[in-house]
Amino acid sequence: MTSTILIADDDPVQRRLLEAMARRFGYNAECVEGGEAAMARLQAVDQPHIDLLILDLVMPDLDGMGVLARMRDGKIATPVIVQTAHGSIEAVISAMRAGAMDFVVKPVGAERLQISIKNALRFGALEGEIRRIGRKATGNLTFRDILSRGEEMARAIRLGERAAKSNIPVLIEGESGVGKELMARAIQGASDRRGKPFVTVNCGALPQNLVESILFGHEKGAFTGASDKHIGKFVEASGGTLFLDEVGELPLETQVKLLRALQEGEIDPVGARKPVRVDVRLISATNQNLIELVKQGRFREDLYYRLNVFPISIPPLRTRRADIPDLARRFLARFSAEEGKRIRGLTAEAMSMLSTYDWPGNVRQLENALFRAVVLSDGDELTVAEFPQIAAHVDGFDVRVPPAPPPVGQREVQREIVRVEMRDPNSLKLLDENGDVHRLEWLEEKAIRFALTHYRGQMSEMARKLGIGRSTLYRKMKEYGLAENIAGDGVDAA
Repeated sequence: MTSTILIADDDPVQRRLLEAMARRFGYNAECVEGGEAAMARLQAVDQPHIDLLILDLVMPDLDGMGVLARMRDGKIATPVIVQTAHGSIEAVISAMRAGAMDFVVKPVGAERLQISIKNALRFGALEGEIRRIGRKATGNLTFRDILSRGEEMARAIRLGERAAKSNIPVLIEGESGVGKELMARAIQGASDRRGKPFVTVNCGALPQNLVESILFGHEKGAFTGASDKHIGKFVEASGGTLFLDEVGELPLETQVKLLRALQEGEIDPVGARKPVRVDVRLISATNQNLIELVKQGRFREDLYYRLNVFPISIPPLRTRRADIPDLARRFLARFSAEEGKRIRGLTAEAMSMLSTYDWPGNVRQLENALFRAVVLSDGDELTVAEFPQIAAHVDGFDVRVPPAPPPVGQREVQREIVRVEMRDPNSLKLLDENGDVHRLEWLEEKAIRFALTHYRGQMSEMARKLGIGRSTLYRKMKEYGLAENIAGDGVDAA
């Protein structure tokens, strides 16, 4: 799904012009007549999220400055581009201080507006990512930090919001890389334990002989090599949340101790003489079918029912493709800042390709793909060429992989070149079926036919872009049988 732009202007002509330009740039556009309507749309929870607001400063009911003030008071972080008819320096300075990201002077040109929109979306994504990272570090991550445009993910978020209101054990299910830890952090951030410790344990990465020591701690001298006392993850998370990722990988003997910790609220450190009381909110996660593990005898049935009190299923990325553009922009903003590059966004072709791919590695794979693309990029936009591995698996794209390097000793310093070819239906083939070059008349006719469709019959625009005179264009259209598309001077009407 493309970004949605809200246009607030009391002038119907300006609204139509801005809407037409926004749609031509590839964005969704909505229009409202005044500031009150703009605020109502920004605060609507049952409608698509607004990614950018183009705001007129002078409106009869609630002016632009009033909208900016209300957005600040309501903590609405939607980026804003203000537009003014006079370009007053004082008005512009006041708007920027009030939170506007950029300004344009009416009537704004298409190129100026497009650059302003791309920059605002990029900076908006970067600011949002910085705020999210800050909330994650302080344990105050909320459900607003989870991107959701589809009903499946919205349902999971609603369940998480309910789980956050109590200390009920939660089991988060989903494929690897879908964002189970992000959901767990949001549950804590929306609960009364926000700001308290959030301790993560990857159960699949624990050494077999140290699982109990890492989880429950040990006393000094409890076993060979235990030279110091270790408190364990349960005590470390006391007062906050313990997140057990891949809980299905726990050994059976450890599952017994985990069950007792959940039932009694106390743990037995290795080598300790008496149990230790702990106050822990437990959230577990798995990418496996735990009930199948129970049937196979690899997971205790009593522990399964103790963990699976409040299950939440996170859908894979391929079933919520509407979230891909937002996620891609968020990752692009972060990695561009980290790598010191000024990349405004992704081309329409690149975004279309990312939205089409199935992403078996889910959000984590998308994040890594954007990181690699940012490192590879030398331009101000990411194109298909920066995603060769993805393009190879999406219909409509061909990838030629360079040959293997020569043996060591014969190897010269070479630069890897990966060529990506896209089969664009609008591209012209220079060779005919016999392998001969097409005649110039054939190429000329194809170019004029394409321009006629692309510029919607606007003859002046066609002639200017094709680099020929208007009368010459009329004559050639008649020669190629396109005379029925000529409607006199009225053909240029918008």
